[in-house]
Amino acid sequence: MEPRMIAGREVGAIGLGCMNLSHAYGVPPGRQEAIAVIRRALELGVTHFDTAALYGFGRNESLVGEALGADRGRVFLASKCGITGVDGRRVIDARPETIKRTCVESLARLRTEVIDLYYLHRWDKQVPIEDSVGALADLVRAGYIRAIGLSEVSAATLRRAHAVHPIAAVQSEYSLWSRNPEVAVLETCGRLNVAFVAFSPLGRGFLAADPPAPAALAENDLRRQMPRFTEYFDRNAALLPPLRALAAEAGCTPAQLSLAWLLRRVPHVIPIPGTTSIAHLEENLGAARVQPSDSLLGRLDRLINDDTVSGPRYNTKTQAEIDTEEMSG
Repeated sequence: MEPRMIAGREVGAIGLGCMNLSHAYGVPPGRQEAIAVIRRALELGVTHFDTAALYGFGRNESLVGEALGADRGRVFLASKCGITGVDGRRVIDARPETIKRTCVESLARLRTEVIDLYYLHRWDKQVPIEDSVGALADLVRAGYIRAIGLSEVSAATLRRAHAVHPIAAVQSEYSLWSRNPEVAVLETCGRLNVAFVAFSPLGRGFLAADPPAPAALAENDLRRQMPRFTEYFDRNAALLPPLRALAAEAGCTPAQLSLAWLLRRVPHVIPIPGTTSIAHLEENLGAARVQPSDSLLGRLDRLINDDTVSGPRYNTKTQAEIDTEEMSG
């Protein structure tokens, strides 16, 4: 894959988000099956692997650490702090002492002496961003992490954080149907030489063009709390037949076309689609070879965008936890 830059390192244009191997979308795969997905990604040239302390309340970091094993030295490893599991509950806590303690715990689970990129998973609005970033800067100086990232923040918060210590990457949801980064943070990343890592680049599976109906979602599936997958599902599903038609015209799958669109937006975007399937992994990585015409991409852009997609990406409670700009209108 064509390389892209993050934290001064070259990585493949498409990375692997490891979350759903342990967390979020119903029952995760078994351990050996999940390890096989990570190992296959490595075989196919993926060098950028993304996890977090939150995912499976530490289980995902342990899985990634085991799967990468002796190959740790040739991969770019990213994890996150600031949201953890406490007595089985998801807790946002970005106090400096918590950040430093959870980093030590993450290093042990990941079986590594240093994490290449360590994100603040959410800005804890009870703690000044300068204090949380200051703690992360202490971890850089101590040699526990190599670079600092932020997740789901606005351009204004990025600038405040960057004034304390250089920020290497911002990670937020970005796809055809989630354009929030285009309000301001994507441009600010470009100006500050900050990579933009796009999570859920396939709209949490919706843009793969065969999403499960709301009734088919597992009880513990995170999408049951997301309006686009519940009350607005049928309205959004009307976008899928024309998406399939455009993909057929481009000679690829809808997932590949959606990723190719993202790769063409700006050169500092790095998508990290996740999957529990080796077949889907191979399909997603194939997007790096797709070269749709500008005309076709323009039609795709007009088909699926903030004006044509119905419903907010998060429910009201979750929306209050994040700091990203919202699209107007």
